[in-house]
Amino acid sequence: MSPSDDLDTLSFTVSGRIARPCVEVYEAIADPEQLSRYFTTGGARGRLEPGAEVSWDFHDYPGRFPVTVVEADPPRRLVIEWEGSATTGDTGTTRTTFELEPVEGDESRTLVTITEQSWTVTPEGARNAFGNCEGWTGMLAALKVWVEHGINLREGFYR
Repeated sequence: MSPSDDLDTLSFTVSGRIARPCVEVYEAIADPEQLSRYFTTGGARGRLEPGAEVSWDFHDYPGRFPVTVVEADPPRRLVIEWEGSATTGDTGTTRTTFELEPVEGDESRTLVTITEQSWTVTPEGARNAFGNCEGWTGMLAALKVWVEHGINLREGFYR
């Protein structure tokens, strides 16, 4: 392994396809009422748009988490930052990017890609990255079921 190949941060990407147009999927992520119905089981406050005061609460991790919207480009991209431990940045946050693209040749389907970065290459950093990877994978599954079928997949899952 050469020095340029050294692992200096941990990050991950998860993705999935949802049988709805980008605009509908984006709205399900940005709208706090919808987000509260399928993901933030303790509730979401504030629309995901720059300058908004946003917080999320989860039954599985009680307590409000402040969320900073770094970028919003409807209906294709959202970038947020939120608190983390064992992160590589000076602010103690991780950055999560949601990218929404129409599936090739089919505007009625959306490829959702979520990337979160970056943690230290330590046991604590790895635990936090793996935990958040699990959370975003669950969010994608819950988003799909919510947008396509109106079902809250997480109801009763954590409590």
